[in-house]
Amino acid sequence: MPYKIISSTCTACTACEPVCPNVAIKEKNGTYIIDPKKCTECEGEDPQCVEVCPVDGCVVVDKSLPRYAA
Repeated sequence: MPYKIISSTCTACTACEPVCPNVAIKEKNGTYIIDPKKCTECEGEDPQCVEVCPVDGCVVVDKSLPRYAA
């Protein structure tokens, strides 16, 4: 399941965008979003967006979507 950013808690700090190895994060309307088609959940390592986000619970697993399939 890909990750998603909760827009209501996103502070638009920009920390997540440069650390995403898949370039799946971008700014949209003053907050950041994760493209679920590009998010691989940082296979084999801790999710980088979750690691750098200063807001607890802002970046979460999107359980409504299937896991990334290569």
